[in-house]
Amino acid sequence: MTKRVRRAEQPKVRQRKHIAFRMNLLFFSIFILFSVLILRLGYLQIVKSEDYVMALERKEEVSVNTSVPRGRIFDRNGRILVDNEPKNAITYTKTSSTTTQEMLDIAEKLALLIDQNTNRTTTGDKRDFWILNNRDAAAKKVTQKEIDKLKGDSSEVQREINRLTRERVTKEELDSFSKHELEVLAIYREMMSGYAFSPQIIKSGDVTDEEFATVSERLSELPGVNTTTDWVRVRKSYNTILGTTTTPDQGIPSQHLAYYLARDYSRNDRVGKSFIEEYYEELLQGQKTIVKNVKDRTGKVVETKTIQEGIPGKDLILTIDSELNDALEDIVSDKLLELKKGPNSQALNEAFLVMMNPKTGEILSLVGKRVARNRDTGKYEINDYSFGTFAGAYAAGSTVKMATLLTGYQEGGARIGEYKIDEMIKIANDDPKSSVFNRSYNRIPVNDIEAIGRSSNVYMWKTAIGIGDGTYQRGKSLSLKSSTFDIMKNSFESFGLGSLTGVDLPGEVSGYSSKANTSDILDYAIGQFATYTPLQLAQYVSTIANDGYRVAPKVLKEVREPSPDGEIFGRVAEENPVKVLNRIKNTDEEIDRIQKGMYYTYYGPRGTARTLFDGADFKAAGKTGTAQADASVPNPNDPTKYIYYPYTINLSHVGYAPFDNPEVAYAVVIPNVSTNPGRYPAAQNEIVEAAVMKYFELKEKREKNAESDDVFKIKKPFNKDDVLEEDDDEVIDE
Repeated sequence: MTKRVRRAEQPKVRQRKHIAFRMNLLFFSIFILFSVLILRLGYLQIVKSEDYVMALERKEEVSVNTSVPRGRIFDRNGRILVDNEPKNAITYTKTSSTTTQEMLDIAEKLALLIDQNTNRTTTGDKRDFWILNNRDAAAKKVTQKEIDKLKGDSSEVQREINRLTRERVTKEELDSFSKHELEVLAIYREMMSGYAFSPQIIKSGDVTDEEFATVSERLSELPGVNTTTDWVRVRKSYNTILGTTTTPDQGIPSQHLAYYLARDYSRNDRVGKSFIEEYYEELLQGQKTIVKNVKDRTGKVVETKTIQEGIPGKDLILTIDSELNDALEDIVSDKLLELKKGPNSQALNEAFLVMMNPKTGEILSLVGKRVARNRDTGKYEINDYSFGTFAGAYAAGSTVKMATLLTGYQEGGARIGEYKIDEMIKIANDDPKSSVFNRSYNRIPVNDIEAIGRSSNVYMWKTAIGIGDGTYQRGKSLSLKSSTFDIMKNSFESFGLGSLTGVDLPGEVSGYSSKANTSDILDYAIGQFATYTPLQLAQYVSTIANDGYRVAPKVLKEVREPSPDGEIFGRVAEENPVKVLNRIKNTDEEIDRIQKGMYYTYYGPRGTARTLFDGADFKAAGKTGTAQADASVPNPNDPTKYIYYPYTINLSHVGYAPFDNPEVAYAVVIPNVSTNPGRYPAAQNEIVEAAVMKYFELKEKREKNAESDDVFKIKKPFNKDDVLEEDDDEVIDE
């Protein structure tokens, strides 16, 4: 018999059935979710496991570069010019998860252990530090009413609040820091300037032994702090072409930041910022130590693995002979001081001397000096200005006449052995022109050799007229073909005059010459129109000495693997080869005539520098020059103003020796030696005589001492199987 449910109980039955249905649905949903989860876990573990393991490894290991010493710089004889001096240092390495408070706590502890210089802290640093230590007071600097008035998104509003807060920190609040707090700030400032996982120098150079030991003993209490050896660049020569480097505080110059960052540099890396240090940065920088910091899930470094040991930068062996260079610097400095104390020297402040091997382009000496009065003592003092040898250009006068005559040979303006009449030249309404040795109206026949040795202006003017297909008639206008100046300029550049020399140094200039009219072309022919650097003059005379081959000057002789101690050379890694830029368009016979003309300068009966090397054991060839110029110099009574001198004299001299087998070429330039065009000393000749004699004196001394004190064996080679010997000069065959 079926039990009938009372009407009052029917709702309860329906409710129980509904609950049962919902429970079944819930259990089924849970079953589906767990099934999906299991499938997903299986997919991740089986299919994607390798991908996630690799991703996890990438997150756990971070490459960190540490600094290594830069390469040393030596002269050609093994004398060290730039070295590295080791210094105790304290560093700090933060992680990506390091908090500001953790760094403040460590800075607080370090400040109790070391004395930190606070001079580098700025007002902005002090404001930020005050805010960190006075958060409640800082929060009250900007009222809620002011905040409500601010517009923009949340980040813009917060930036404005921060700006207002920093501005409202008072001077009294900034001055409230104690000495200890300022030291904490100075340490914290250095910590903040570093990058995550990259060691940042907190103190270097002036770390005392006591500080070094004390911090070393407490490293376990100072997470991220380490004691290590840093280095500083030490120059053992005042020659400015060696260049300088930035400090870790300066880091990479902002104008070169993108360039260096693209080459895996860090922002606080030391880099070369001028001349050799800059030009050969990639060789000198070295290869950093690469380590990997293994982190746990919180970002804490739990292990450090060295992946690659650091390698110091490669050593550079320069072509410079520092012993010779020092001696020549003294010669130039003494003469410059002597001239400055003499009459008509108001505009004089510089003198230059370049000496190089004409066959290889190796620069033996690069001397530039500036004289200035010391404001405190009132005495004249000499400063190095060696980069002026390639960064400054000056009118060179008659020293360019060999280029004019060689161009004349090329273009039919002159012939070998041709005589031209040296006489007073008068063109239309221009003032008469003449050679220095023939100021009257005499008519003196001069051949090409004498034109160089006696320095005939007229011979060069008539040669230039011939190049331009012109005809000279006394008192008449002169017409030259329109291409005359371009022909001469292009030819001069092939000798090295008015073009970049190709030297391996930054900042070289090419000199100045603009489009010229007929009168300018005549001036150009005797070195009165264009300007040239002393290094260009040295390359130009080297081209003549080297039988017409123009070789690029160079200051780098070779690159060596890093020396372990500065006393033993590493093996040769790279040699800087001779670079022949071009051969001038003249025959051997034509070049030989020019060489004989330069020989006449020293040994001819009317040579402009006859008797200069009388009694010497060698023969030489050269050319003297003077040029009219002008100058503006600072007023000694008011350095903000200048005094203009419309008529000054530049002195120059180029040459080479020995005459029959040149091994050294030289150029001297003394700009603005006199403000009286009619009175000036032959100071350039005196410098040349002393410099060339010093070169051969040193050569003779070294040859005599070769067995007992071989200059080229001062440094023993690192690889004992190799023998370090002086390379023979490379002779360039025609």
